[in-house]
Amino acid sequence: MSSTERQPTGGDVLVAVMKRHGIDTAFGVISVHNLPLVEAVSRELRFVEMRHEAAVVNAADGYARATGGIGVALTSTGTGAGNAAGSMIEALTAGSRVLHVTGQIDSEHYDPAAPGSPRGVIHEFPGQRKMLEAISAFAATVPSADRAEATLEEAIAAISGTPGGPASVEWPSDLQYLARPDAQEAYTAAPAPVPHPDDDALDAAAALLAAAHRPLLWVGGGAAAAPAELAELAHRLGAGVLTSNSGRAIVPEDDDLVIGNFAATPAVAPLLTEADLLVSIGSHFRSNETKGYSLELPKRHVQIDVDPAAVGRVYPAEVGLVGDARAVLSALLDRRPAPSTEAGWTDRVRAVRDQVRDELSAYIGGYAEICTGLRSVLPRESVVARDVTIPSSQWGNRLLEFYDRRSNVFPLGGGIGQGLAMGIGAAVGRPESPTVVMAGDGGLAVHLGELASLCGTGAWVVVLVFNDGGYGVLRNMQRANGFDVTGVDLFTPDFGKLADSLAMPYWLVQGPGRFEDVLREAVAARRPVLVEVDVTALDPVPGAFTPPVHVPSPEGGH
Repeated sequence: MSSTERQPTGGDVLVAVMKRHGIDTAFGVISVHNLPLVEAVSRELRFVEMRHEAAVVNAADGYARATGGIGVALTSTGTGAGNAAGSMIEALTAGSRVLHVTGQIDSEHYDPAAPGSPRGVIHEFPGQRKMLEAISAFAATVPSADRAEATLEEAIAAISGTPGGPASVEWPSDLQYLARPDAQEAYTAAPAPVPHPDDDALDAAAALLAAAHRPLLWVGGGAAAAPAELAELAHRLGAGVLTSNSGRAIVPEDDDLVIGNFAATPAVAPLLTEADLLVSIGSHFRSNETKGYSLELPKRHVQIDVDPAAVGRVYPAEVGLVGDARAVLSALLDRRPAPSTEAGWTDRVRAVRDQVRDELSAYIGGYAEICTGLRSVLPRESVVARDVTIPSSQWGNRLLEFYDRRSNVFPLGGGIGQGLAMGIGAAVGRPESPTVVMAGDGGLAVHLGELASLCGTGAWVVVLVFNDGGYGVLRNMQRANGFDVTGVDLFTPDFGKLADSLAMPYWLVQGPGRFEDVLREAVAARRPVLVEVDVTALDPVPGAFTPPVHVPSPEGGH
């Protein structure tokens, strides 16, 4: 064997595991602490270069959500892993299927059970394992060269379980070089068993379904694997479908029983009062979707969730069914509850569905043209990756219609600046249709360098930046609460010149009547492009959007 012949490494182990699970793409930032991994993935699969570790994880997260597969993120150790932490918290909040493989200092200097005092090894962070445990559903350290495959398989088993979530594996640099595919310890990993309710609980729930005259469903992200069962249950009962933001489009939003993510709006309040049964599936009943937990829901409540601690945690449940949503709904449908839905209830649901959409369309003024244009131009299957910005929070979260949950990609944890990288990941995973990234000027600036990453991929992405010269959401909040307007009016790039520096086609939309034509041109380019919307020129002027954040009064009231 010549001295120049390539030796197998742990990178080949990683590639073998990825291939075994049908994973062909990884996102990463190359580092002295992950060279063998990046080299092997680049040679055998697809490695997508990003500029920042936070964006690496966001891209892997967007890829996972858009494809339904596992997104792989490769980062460096220490500061690199720390940079990824915020985006891992987003993946943890959303339960995303992300495998985060990060480096670690050489094994001779590292003991995860007793990290001790720092020795000054480059990139050393003695608390890295504890950090990874806090930001991941599963975290492990590769303990030896022959246990690399077993550790990766254990992580993927945790990711693939129910409920799933992101996993982190730290891999000492020396063990990345020393691991060999043909010298791995045999290991078979399997997801943990999922609970299932007993017959008595299912019978009790079926009886409540059969007796309901005015039923509603509340669909959360935990119902993602059961779109057919949800649609069948809704139509069998004639039940209106409310959703969380995460539960949107599990049942397509052009279904006339889907009211959607409007539960906290005034028009829905009477419907909730009239309803005599609520069936919730996989929902946390988040504070911003329940008016700070003050939203009045029907007293009769059947709650379905894989997490037993979730049942009754926010709202009491008369019957709790602990198990996988698809299996539980199938068992309920098999009991064939004969509906006793009141005549006219489904018409009432449809009327409220129309009312909430009409009212929001009128309120958002010139944004309505943009919302309509997005749906007119984009294919049904197109991903829209939405950063935290007024257009996303005010109408993108509700009015912009989606038909498949995988097309609705957004930061569930509410962190600004993550939408661009999520959109890159989604576009890499679904290259057959255009992806749109909705971002504000402030959010886009958080990871401006990822525009270069996007151009490097050549992915079919329209970056739609809404420019209001700063943090518009916080500006509105300050004004609404009588605070000084401070820290929100930002120095903003000239986006036309920025696009030119990246060789990106660019359009500026100012005033009404132009957006749809511009979007058609932008989509037709089939490459990374930038479209700027001048928010100050919207006509009619939109109503103000103020986030539903509790600001206590000086007297301590609410």
